[in-house]
Amino acid sequence: MTVATLAPYAAGGPLPDVPGVQVLGLPRLCAGFDDAERLDRKQHLLLHGSLPALTGEQLAAVADAVALRGRGGAGFPLARKLTAVAEASARRGVRPVVVVNGCEGEPACRKDTVLLCRAPHLVLDGALLAAAALGARLMVVGVTKATAENSVREALAERGLARRRRGRALRAQVVRSPERLVSGEASALIRAAEGGPPVPPGRRARAAESGLGGAPTLLSNAETFAQLAVAARLGPDRYSSTGLPGEPGTILLTVSGAVPTPTVVEAPSGVPLPYVLQACGAEPGPPGVLIGGYHGAWLDPATAYGTPLSREALAARGGALGAGAVLPLSGRTCPLGETLRIAQWLAAESAGQCGPCRLGLPSLAGVLAEALGGGGQPALEAVRAAARGVRGRGACKHPDGSARFVLSALAAFPDDLAAHVLGDGCGRPTTELLPLPPEEAGGGANGAGEGSGAPEAAGERLAVDWTLCEGHGLCAGLLPEAVSLDRDGFPVLSDDALPGALRARAQRAVRRCPALALRLEKP
Repeated sequence: MTVATLAPYAAGGPLPDVPGVQVLGLPRLCAGFDDAERLDRKQHLLLHGSLPALTGEQLAAVADAVALRGRGGAGFPLARKLTAVAEASARRGVRPVVVVNGCEGEPACRKDTVLLCRAPHLVLDGALLAAAALGARLMVVGVTKATAENSVREALAERGLARRRRGRALRAQVVRSPERLVSGEASALIRAAEGGPPVPPGRRARAAESGLGGAPTLLSNAETFAQLAVAARLGPDRYSSTGLPGEPGTILLTVSGAVPTPTVVEAPSGVPLPYVLQACGAEPGPPGVLIGGYHGAWLDPATAYGTPLSREALAARGGALGAGAVLPLSGRTCPLGETLRIAQWLAAESAGQCGPCRLGLPSLAGVLAEALGGGGQPALEAVRAAARGVRGRGACKHPDGSARFVLSALAAFPDDLAAHVLGDGCGRPTTELLPLPPEEAGGGANGAGEGSGAPEAAGERLAVDWTLCEGHGLCAGLLPEAVSLDRDGFPVLSDDALPGALRARAQRAVRRCPALALRLEKP
């Protein structure tokens, strides 16, 4: 089954919110997509039927029997989360909270957005099933895109959950965060739901023990809750009739990069990677494939073409399924130039709250650029040292994922690496094949072309909300022409209007302010 792409796409540009969908095998999560662009409540019930009523122990047993793990990147067993939340709630005498993470801040991922936009009731089924089993009184759905927010609000209205009513056992809430990579981090979503800035709080805590409002919190991504709803309806035996014995069921993938159009694919776990690439129109024998997105890892051609798509198989080859992004390369682009471009974007996506992220990632991108510019063996060793310096030391997993991405490129493209580090390069241009957000796409690895032809808003200037500013200093690093720092590290801004040539980078600085304190305004 194939559904046409719902929005235009230019290679290397931002992905559409809702790409086309392709199913390899029989559909489960994507059932009904060939008949409707969005399944409303009535269509959903006709297709899937009603949910069974399960206790917390029964629901955890189902999740354990089908080896259901989180599909947002970390892959933590859902049964253990359910048990941990139930035990913490009973021990503390506090009602738990259920949180659906639909915040896809990574530019190469769209599977959760597709589910929330086209099958929102399947996601809500899983979340409401867990809420009923755990005795939760609050369910929160986090999103970053307006399309997903509108669909979820409509689905809640169809269920009669859109408004608070006296005597209702469950309250539902939708939280929308900016489209940033860190917005999808679990603690950032919890912080946003509490009314704070959507960035990690700078300390690690277990949501199952103390999450939203200090209550035990079951937090997982949209696909995980949809898979839970399918498993509860089918039962472990029928659910496990497809996919691998150790990883049963289907997986959702977002395939972009060197393909004619980005596609969300539902396939049985263990499907060969070459089969998925061929089905999506990738060119034969790509020089490398990025699996897991920009916190994932590059696979060289030999490894990619001998790899089934499963967590165990990818882990054995140094990769990770992560959030399910699959990006094949084209032989016409420089793989290391593409890597540098993304490394620089990852550095700028820092929440600015810890040294490994705020200082370490720009340093890593800088030494990578030096090495690829013919810096020789010492520069290459500096890249490896910079990556070691940030791993395991961040307040969240952003530094770890970024270091994994860069180091995997050094291993996957040894011939290209030698040509860059010891010579004049591989001879191929960087065609900016890998998708980035709108303001980044077409900007180049060094930020060229940031004006992008957008109409200039005359007379705008930067302003700071001093009740929010925390002195992270990212704005000065992103826009040194217009922002400097005082001796305490807080921004000093000019009262003059910004030149049109700086507007795109000013918008970037506004979007990336960790405290949401920076804004553009008219004098």
